[in-house]
Amino acid sequence: MRRARAAVVREPGAPFTVLEVELEDPRPREVLVRMTAAGVCHTDLGIQAGWPRRLTPMVFGHEGAGRVEAVGAEVTGLVPGDTVCLTFASCGGCGQCTAGHPAYCDAARDLNLSGGRGDGSTPLRLDGAPLHGGFFGQSSFATYAVVHEHGVVRVPADLPATLAAPLGCGGQTGTVLNRLRPEPGTSLVVLGAGGVGLSALMAAVAVGCDPVLAVDPVASRRDLARALGARAALPPDDALVAAVRQLTDGGAHHVVDTTGRPGMLDRAVAALRPRGALALLGLGGEVTFDMMRLMTKGVRLHGVMEGDSDPARFVPELIALHRRGLFPVDRLVTTFAFEEIGAAVAAMRDGSAVKPVLTFS
Repeated sequence: MRRARAAVVREPGAPFTVLEVELEDPRPREVLVRMTAAGVCHTDLGIQAGWPRRLTPMVFGHEGAGRVEAVGAEVTGLVPGDTVCLTFASCGGCGQCTAGHPAYCDAARDLNLSGGRGDGSTPLRLDGAPLHGGFFGQSSFATYAVVHEHGVVRVPADLPATLAAPLGCGGQTGTVLNRLRPEPGTSLVVLGAGGVGLSALMAAVAVGCDPVLAVDPVASRRDLARALGARAALPPDDALVAAVRQLTDGGAHHVVDTTGRPGMLDRAVAALRPRGALALLGLGGEVTFDMMRLMTKGVRLHGVMEGDSDPARFVPELIALHRRGLFPVDRLVTTFAFEEIGAAVAAMRDGSAVKPVLTFS
């Protein structure tokens, strides 16, 4: 057993409390990673609030970056000392994985959202008792994590960990390239200018979408969206649909929603041109659509998990875009010491930080 510090949630909705925990050695297809950075994502907070009580206490975190400390006996392609980005876990062998769509892995729920490994066990202990973990295959709100091998992507040693961490979820989730495949010159609107939304915006700008618009209630985020290439950044007021239609010559080709809010989705459909596409990235409650409007406009709905990406291929592509100056994810990041995770969460909730990233000493 290895000792580590982890941000533990004792019951649904409880705050993150940094405690000393114990960690097992990696199993044959697992990797032990020492964290150097971990992004804070709205998914951590949303799922934390509604997490099943039977799966607490729990360690969340799913945007880790760090250095490999040890590898299981059956792991190939990784060695101790490698710098890595952590992402969601997948089995690697089902039809979706072999077709290049591991975000829809047949074992996704067991590997990412069961509170442990796919077999129900957990590598974590708190005061000698099992501590639930394995969130998105990692639970990276900790100084060390035992990670499923298919959730580990090797990255260049000179890539800052604070940049690598957001690529594991928010960066690739927001990038619409794999699913929408927008053509240069087509219009794209992003609803919600947080980390995921601004990643979508940067990707759209990188592939030549025009115009690219952003919608957010926070003025500072609208300013950042414009600085990142949005032709306009709009508040979500009653004039939104008319403004989008005017700026996109009759309606957007693509809308990317990161809010999951029914009222925003209604306006998203209204802002699309005939045969436009709506990508749904936000976690929300139940949503109903006006089916007649969808049918008569020919709207295409895309539910998108993790950008429908294959991280082993796509994360290096995002790094290459960043190095060309086309995906400046570093402009979204505000850093906090790991022990200040409460302040990082508060900054995300009040909008003062777009992408909080925890750093580990």
